[in-house]
Amino acid sequence: MDTRFNMFDNEIAVKFFKRFANAGMVIYQSPLPQSTQELVSLRASQINGCGWCIDMHTKEAAAAGETSVRLNLVAAWRESTVYTDAERAALALAEEGTRLADAHQGVSDETWAQVRKHYDDDQIAALVSLVALINAANRLAVIVHQQGGSYQPGMFAAAFD
Repeated sequence: MDTRFNMFDNEIAVKFFKRFANAGMVIYQSPLPQSTQELVSLRASQINGCGWCIDMHTKEAAAAGETSVRLNLVAAWRESTVYTDAERAALALAEEGTRLADAHQGVSDETWAQVRKHYDDDQIAALVSLVALINAANRLAVIVHQQGGSYQPGMFAAAFD
């Protein structure tokens, strides 16, 4: 499978991505823990089959000190012992917020209650925004067949400095 369209060589796409990256910086600079941000982004990207984003978030998380055990178990977080209750709430929100079409209720009241239990309003705002943003990023990359495997930590941020 070849990349259909190089979004990084198109003027309109680059303008869009700069604004997209700015929205991401709001989340990155929020009080939501960085490790949670990367785990949520990784899990949504796994669900959406986005190789580019899986590659990016796995490598960014590892560069930030995340362990290979935790990264390798994200897809099976419910059957794993390496995540906190707060991370479990965030991962559940990521899954339910990503699979909106799979459930008539969207995010369940049970999941929302767990999120409210573990995060304050600013963290919840960042978490909800992150789920929306990573799903948009996944769709952009999947539509154009942006391939995973060549990403280097810091590459995305450096492209828009």
